[in-house]
Amino acid sequence: MNEQLTSTWAVLDEAHLALRTTVAGVRPGDWTRPTPCSQWNVAQVLQHAAGDQLGYAASITGSGWPTFDPFAPTGHLDTAGSPADFADEAMRASVAAWATVAQDATEVATPLPQGKLPGWLGAGACALDAAVHAWDIALATDQPSPLTNALSCDLLKVARELVEPLRAWGAYAAVLPADPSDDDTATLLRYLGRDPRWTAESAV
Repeated sequence: MNEQLTSTWAVLDEAHLALRTTVAGVRPGDWTRPTPCSQWNVAQVLQHAAGDQLGYAASITGSGWPTFDPFAPTGHLDTAGSPADFADEAMRASVAAWATVAQDATEVATPLPQGKLPGWLGAGACALDAAVHAWDIALATDQPSPLTNALSCDLLKVARELVEPLRAWGAYAAVLPADPSDDDTATLLRYLGRDPRWTAESAV
C-alpha cells in the first residue's frame, strides 16, 4: 500500500487512518460476516464507505463519482487489487479533494441532502462516515474499536449539526438510550443509533 496522504483536515486524516487500519486487519474469511449495519456484511460496508468517500471527493472536484450505488452495495468490489487497495484509492481521492479546500471555507459542496456546508462541517461529515464505518467493520471482525475518545468527541459535534434530518433518509437509526458508563465513543455511537456493545454473535 502506498504511503498515506494527508488532507490538512486533522479529523478527516484521523478517520481515514481508522478505516485504513481496520480494513488491513480484516481476515480473508471475514468479508461475509454480519455488521452493525444489519442489512450489510463487511464487504458491503466497505464498498459503501469507499463510495461515500468518492462521493465527497466528486462533489468538490466535479468528477470521479462512484460507478456503483453506495446505498445498495453488492459486496463485489470492482478492483484489480485487494479490498485494502480499493478503500485506499477512495480515501486518496477524498484526501486530494479536501486538500484543495481552505480551512476558512464557508461553502463546500457535499453529497448530503443539505448540500453546501462550511468547510469544517463538510470535512467532519466525511470523517464521520469513514470513522463510524471503520467501527462497524472492526466490531464485525473482532478487532478493537478504532475510535478514540478524542476523535469521537470531535465527531459528536459534527453529528449533532447534521444527523437529525438524515435520519428521515434512513442514514441513521434513532438515538439509543444513554448508559451511565458511556464514554465519548459510546455517546457518539448511541447518538447515531448504534449499540456500543454490539457483537457479531448477537447479530446471528
